[in-house]
Amino acid sequence: MEPKKRIWIVGGSSGIGLELVKLCLKSNYLVITSSRNASKSDDLIKLKEQFSKELNLLDMDVSSKEDVASKVIAAYSTYDGLDIWFYNAAAYDVMSINSWDIEKFEQMNEVNYLGVIRVMSNLLPHLHNNKTRENMKWIWNCSLSSYFGLPQGGGYSAPKAALVNLAESIQPELEISNINLQIINHGFVKTRLTAKNKFQMPQLMEAKETAEKILEGMENSSSFEIRFPFGLRIFLSLLKMLPYKISLALTKKMLP
Repeated sequence: MEPKKRIWIVGGSSGIGLELVKLCLKSNYLVITSSRNASKSDDLIKLKEQFSKELNLLDMDVSSKEDVASKVIAAYSTYDGLDIWFYNAAAYDVMSINSWDIEKFEQMNEVNYLGVIRVMSNLLPHLHNNKTRENMKWIWNCSLSSYFGLPQGGGYSAPKAALVNLAESIQPELEISNINLQIINHGFVKTRLTAKNKFQMPQLMEAKETAEKILEGMENSSSFEIRFPFGLRIFLSLLKMLPYKISLALTKKMLP
């Protein structure tokens, strides 16, 4: 009998992360889930009551170097190692150039990009020292918005694009170290974050549907990138391929 897979979901108290926690528990995983207030989340507390041994709640602020350092140790030791690290923590705000908010921009960079690096930097030494299970999978939840900057969404898509670039840069080295890095580039998902949008979101998906696609890719795909939905992916890919004179003229028409 194969041992249960151990997954750490960072950003698992709501939306996609919460749905993925539920799916992993039903799929016989051992789950550690983190957010700033994971231990106070009503949804996670109810799941903890149902899966007392299979679920561990770990409060962590990804913007704090000290907190991340101590919580990586706690997460890694909970089930004596990890098989999967899934980074899903996210911050999002819509900002036009006339209402630019540097504090919100810094927060999006802290959570969407620098938080990944903080966790990664503290996790790597544990992996180098662990000889019992050599293979590990890292999954970073990015965004199709990383393909091309869209009006009023740059504060969010810029760190996501940086995260994709980082993943491309370190994937070859990680592969040599038996770490399989995957990125998830998905479109609009109905969550508390996208509820801030005042525009119509094409191919809007439910959080549960998105989590199902992520779990499927996590278990059955070795591809570097998992991307969906098809239509939005094709549109944004074309924007990147077109000459800037055309693509920027098209995105200008998206301005309210």
